[in-house]
This record gives sequence, structure tokens and C-alpha cells, in this order.
Amino acid sequence: MRADALIGPLADTIELPNFTQFKNESVSFLNHFSVTSPCGPARASLLTGQYAMNHRSVRNGTPLAHDTSNLATSLNSKGIEPLLYGYTDTSQDPRMYEQGDPILTSYEEVLNGFTEAQEMRFDTNKSWKDYLREKNYKFDKLSEIFEPIDKKVNAPAQYSAEDSDTAFLTDCLLDDLPKRKHGWCAHVTYVRPHPPFVAPAPYNSLISPNEMPIAHTLDTSGKHPFDDISKQFRLAKDMVIGFRDLKECPETTSEIRAVYMGLVAELDTHLGRVFQWLKETKQYDETLIIITSDHGEMLGDYGCWGKMHYFDGAFHVPLMIKPPKSFNGDFGTTIDAPSESIDVTPTILDLMGIEIPDEMDGSSLKPFLLGKKPEDWKKVTMSEVDFGDPVKPTIWQSQLGLSSHECNFSVLRSGRHRIVNFASKLPQILFEIKEDGDVNFLNDKKKYQETKLNMVSELLSHRMRNAGGKFSRIMITEKGPLRGTF
Repeated sequence: MRADALIGPLADTIELPNFTQFKNESVSFLNHFSVTSPCGPARASLLTGQYAMNHRSVRNGTPLAHDTSNLATSLNSKGIEPLLYGYTDTSQDPRMYEQGDPILTSYEEVLNGFTEAQEMRFDTNKSWKDYLREKNYKFDKLSEIFEPIDKKVNAPAQYSAEDSDTAFLTDCLLDDLPKRKHGWCAHVTYVRPHPPFVAPAPYNSLISPNEMPIAHTLDTSGKHPFDDISKQFRLAKDMVIGFRDLKECPETTSEIRAVYMGLVAELDTHLGRVFQWLKETKQYDETLIIITSDHGEMLGDYGCWGKMHYFDGAFHVPLMIKPPKSFNGDFGTTIDAPSESIDVTPTILDLMGIEIPDEMDGSSLKPFLLGKKPEDWKKVTMSEVDFGDPVKPTIWQSQLGLSSHECNFSVLRSGRHRIVNFASKLPQILFEIKEDGDVNFLNDKKKYQETKLNMVSELLSHRMRNAGGKFSRIMITEKGPLRGTF
């Protein structure tokens, strides 16, 4: 989910009544960024409060150390059972299992501490697949169900709106939550809007492609090796099923964007069902509700698809927080200060009065909910992406002759400026975000030398300040281990 799908140009193309009402009752963080991508690493950071450079589960399939502190283990320590409806995409620690254990064959396992109340994984998706077969949908592989009913990108899905994955998960949630004791905690993770982009009727045609904002354009061909390969890594045809000869053109981009926003509208409908149940059972006003996403989606901006890029579209995500009504907060407001996905878990723990583990890099957003900005609040955000693979070399490794250890970058954002630094010898990239959202590459080395040096220095300092530290505040003394606060 991109941020501008809920607040911004994309959101302006369609009515999203439930998201809009929720925005009026919550605090929205307008400059909120995921600290990594893709799904597994992003969810690891969201739930552990750690940068990828610290938890090191940097790819879908890279294990997360079993003793890494996370939201679920912290809640469990206080007797709160965190229920998972959906998926966390956690690759398990192989040290904890016998060789050959099936749990080590999938990156879509459950994060330590969560109780899987409803399975809804992306690749296997066993529960929804079984449900579809019970409803007499015919398919051999689940991917086949995502091909539209005819040869149009924005044609409706084969399944009806009442049988979609979004509807199914909501049905399961609303069937199970009433059985839970008061004080339940639910992590509800919808797949949508995730490719392959296909929407059931009527959501496939809610918006005319002609009404979609034009994707940002910029010819970067031949200007940087990473950009050239990124445009080969994911194409428009990879975002849909059944269109292997799909033409790369503005019309295709607009069609896919219209379907994407249809999926957002479908999600709005089903979140409305959840909100309505909470209100009918008189739980809405006393429930902490957070809406956010693991990462963004380029949606054709600058000729890029997917999320393996350094542009804001891949990382800028929504964050809306509605504490219980008894919390004397400043609701219906927007926050311009920068925030990161690693701040979400510390915020939840802080609001619940639970100690935030030292190894979490994020900071609580609670002061902002009270209408206050901390004087020492962060001025920059950082995201990292690992685009290599130690087992099956990626297109970047093959074409650039890089090892998997060299295939990663960090992007630091400070105001409108962005600096991208690669672990390999690939050149740094400096650019700025213009008022209209387009980018301007700052290639004049002499003119922008000081800006680049300052940004690189800040990136280095940022990484040094946030180096991993499970025991960073602990000192062994003659009185035993003591935890410091300075």
C-alpha cells in the first residue's frame, strides 16, 4: 500500500469512506517510510522495531534469529496473546529445528510469539484455496485464479467479490473475534493491494483508467547500472497474470493503476465491516487501531514496477493511529515530522505501558498523539534493500558481476534530498523531490558536492548511532547487570 493511495493523488480518484472517516478519528503521519523491502524483511522490521542492518533477515527466505525481541514476545510477557489473522512472512531460525523439518522449506512462516488464528499466506494460501474449491472454482495452481475472465487487464477476476481473499479474511476475522475474551489483540494482515493485480466486480471498473494520475516519468536509461537493471527486473506484465505480451506504455500503466485503486476500495469496504462490528459491540472507542503497510509499490513511476527500488514509491507508506477514546489525544490531525516503520512496535508497547526492549531501534510516536513533538526527534529516515541472493544469483549479480554481499543499498532522506549508497562500487545517487513529486537528479558534482558530503556523513553517523545492541544499555557491575538510561 502506497501512502498516496490513502492520502494523495491516487486516493483522490475514488471514494474511500471508511479510510476517510478513520483518518478524521486518528493521527496520520504523512512522512512515514518503511525501512526495508520486500515483504519478509519489511515485516521483520515492522514487528521487531529494528532496521534490517540489525535484524539481518534481509530477503524473503533469510532467517530471523529466534531470540530477536518483537511485538508478539513483548505482549506475551505481559499475558496478552497476539492473534495473527494472515501472515508475517518470517523465515525461521534453522538452528531451532531438525534438518528436513518442513518449516524450513517456506519463508512464509509465523513470527515467534504469534498465535496463528487464521492462515492467509501469499504463496500457499491453503485456507482460501480450499474455500475456493469448496465453492466449485476450478484451478490447478492458485496463480490461475488471478487471471481475469477475458483478455483485458481491467477485466473482473474469476471469483466474485464475496469470495475474494480480502472478503474471506474479513469473514474469518469476524467469525473468530466474537469468540475471544475481552482484551484480545489482533494483527490482521490483508494481502491486497498486492500483485497480481486483479479485482472482482465491481471493484475492477470503479475508476476509468483515463482518470488516473499519470505516472512520474524520467528517462534514466544508461545513467546508472542499478536503474537499467531494475527496469528489467519487473515489468508491467509481471504485475498481472495471463498477459505475457503486455505492452509497456502509459495506457497499460493507467489500467493497472485503476485496478490497484479498485483493490484499495475493496479493502475500504471490508475494513468498514470490521469497524462496524467494533461499534456494534461497543469496542470501537476503547480499541487501539493502527493502519499501516509493509512497503509501497512503484506502479510504473519512472518506468519501475514492484518495490525493489530507492524511489519514495517503494517505501512511502500510510500510518494512521487511533488510540482508545479515553486517551486524551489530538485526533483528526496530520503529522509532517518524519517517521519510520520501526516506530510502530515501540509506539504500541509505550501506549500499553510495556517496556520497550533496548534492541529496538524505533522510537515511540506517543508524544505526537498528544499533540507534542519531541525536541530531539529524528530529522532523517533510512531504508535498505538487499537485491542479491546467495543461492540463486539475481539479475543484478549476473549482469554486474557482484556477490550477494555487494548487492545492497541504503537510501537516506533529509527534507527533499535523497542519497543512495551502494555496498558495491556502484556510484552514489543524489536527488531531490520537487514540489510536484517528480525527482531531480543532482548530477553536477561541483555544485552539489557539499550537499552530497553532508548527506553521506549523516548516513554514516545514522548507521553508527543505530548499530545493533541487544545489551547496549546493560552494564555488568559489582552489583550485577544494571540497565542505564543515559
